[in-house]
Amino acid sequence: MSDNRILDIISSPADLKLLSNEELSILASEIRQEIVSVTSKTGGHVASSLGAVEIILALHSLLDCPKDKIVFDVGHQAYAHKLVTGRLKDFPTLRTYGGMSGFPKPSESPYDVHYSGHASDSLSVALGLAEARDLSGADNKVVALIGDAALSGGMAFEALNNIGQAQTPMVIILNDNEMSISHNVGALMKHLGYMRASSQYRQARDTMQEHLESSGPVGKALTSFGRNMKESMKQFVIPHSMIFEQLGIVCTAPVDGHNIAQLRETLRAVLAANGPVLMHVVTRKGEGYMPAVRNPEKFHGIGPYNIATGEAIKSDKPSAPKYTNVFGSALVKEAETNQDIVAITAAMKGGTGLDAFAEKFPKRFVDTGISEEHAVGFAGGLAAGGKKPVVALYSTFMQRAIDQMIINVALPKLDVVFAIDRAGIVGADGPTHHGVFDLVYARMVPNMRVLAPSNEAELVHGLHTALAMGGPFAIRYPRGEAEGVPLPEVPEVLPEGKARMVREGDDVALLAFGRMVGYACKAAEVLEQQGISVRVVDMRWVKPLDADAIREAAGTKLVVTVEEGVIAGGAGEGVLGEMARMGLHTPALNLGISDAFVTQGSVGQLLHEQGLDAEGIATSVKDRYQQLN
Repeated sequence: MSDNRILDIISSPADLKLLSNEELSILASEIRQEIVSVTSKTGGHVASSLGAVEIILALHSLLDCPKDKIVFDVGHQAYAHKLVTGRLKDFPTLRTYGGMSGFPKPSESPYDVHYSGHASDSLSVALGLAEARDLSGADNKVVALIGDAALSGGMAFEALNNIGQAQTPMVIILNDNEMSISHNVGALMKHLGYMRASSQYRQARDTMQEHLESSGPVGKALTSFGRNMKESMKQFVIPHSMIFEQLGIVCTAPVDGHNIAQLRETLRAVLAANGPVLMHVVTRKGEGYMPAVRNPEKFHGIGPYNIATGEAIKSDKPSAPKYTNVFGSALVKEAETNQDIVAITAAMKGGTGLDAFAEKFPKRFVDTGISEEHAVGFAGGLAAGGKKPVVALYSTFMQRAIDQMIINVALPKLDVVFAIDRAGIVGADGPTHHGVFDLVYARMVPNMRVLAPSNEAELVHGLHTALAMGGPFAIRYPRGEAEGVPLPEVPEVLPEGKARMVREGDDVALLAFGRMVGYACKAAEVLEQQGISVRVVDMRWVKPLDADAIREAAGTKLVVTVEEGVIAGGAGEGVLGEMARMGLHTPALNLGISDAFVTQGSVGQLLHEQGLDAEGIATSVKDRYQQLN
């Protein structure tokens, strides 16, 4: 920590009101240095937070938080917000077990309004807060900060329509940085690009400024302009750029998002408006740290890195390939022999391992932007047209498209493969990102087959099986390094609904799903040393379950299911249902994620907390076994 930093004397946002624009600019630089210093050790969402520093400082210097409300979309840009709301001393614990969350978290601070983490929900939440304010007769300000990519999400458009109808005072800050996680795509992005580039718009900005300056108070003039000039003047002054005003929301001309003076001047105006205003702010992801500026996608979410070079710090131990990369390579090989395969993702090309596919088969790759519902509905249309779409999404984002999975894919029995990445515990991103619900929502859907590969070889076989069998099919696999087993030269079609015996045993049967198979094997070794003979079965299939394997397991003294997902409604409860159907009365124990949201931390720490590492599984099994004997 350097000496005489402004940052060190900021205990709350109220302190920012005492600073000049120049001092706020100095503070912005100090905050960026702090963000880079800490995240180089903890990892984090670096590029987004660096790009939003001035916006956050300008807001907090003019608002009276927490009375006034700032609603962050996704929340990955909120590090500066945390630093000026009394959390500087805890910032080094960012994203660590028991430490500070990487996202806004109301239980962490009264300045955090809602649990953000998924895109496109901020406008709905902000409008709800504004309406609650109006109903209560209060006068606090409500501001939503949303990125241009998140604005393309369907939920955001639904909210914009409602905001235009409600006409309640609130401010939407559009953080326009031309990036989401992957580069933004779609018509709205082109529209925003037109707004940035249009000479007519720049001329209109000057005309608007003259109009405002000659019409009394800025806020009153701004809203008067938006409400009274109507279509003829709007289309004459700013042609092709009035999408927001068509919805009844006044839109400012683009503002430099790294110029404190401009930001504060414009914010004063829009905060005084008596209706909804969208403030268009242009920023640069990674601002102030060149490695992040040059590669914002890499620095969207990164582990520990070298500050000087921006290169990730890698472990010295030999590493297995990542599940995501194994999937991506396997899909490319499948597509080489099957011209009907189309890969789809929602703004997650790199994150889902589809870079190589997109490069080799550009016409058969589709990035729909932040639009999971559309991505799955679109896949249903492709399948109805005779193609074989593979939808690659993170588990936590796939849950946003459950309705489309059910109605647009499963009901008509269409040939769509769901590649559900980041299934199970994901680590430092915490409760909004853990993929612990997919086993429930996938297995509940009629016509759906569900596979949970236990290693990278099984993943390759599983993808081949899904493409060969057809129909709605989900494969779920975890984040990070795989098990280090050899990959098959030629993938096989796995027999439907058939498990794989991994270890023989007579006292206890461990029926494990996905990567829990490896932990179950280690637990079996521990229990064997304590005189308990343990069978381990790789169940492979979550749906259909292997009834024969379950019946054989019931021949032991205790049946234990182990899954990296919530117990309620999960695969283990499916096994209990099968046992009841077959009239089997062997004592059983379900191990999985407890009925509570999982915090952030390393995968190892969180699995230990949930009792799903080898030690936890062995302890639970031993305790239950001893109760029976």
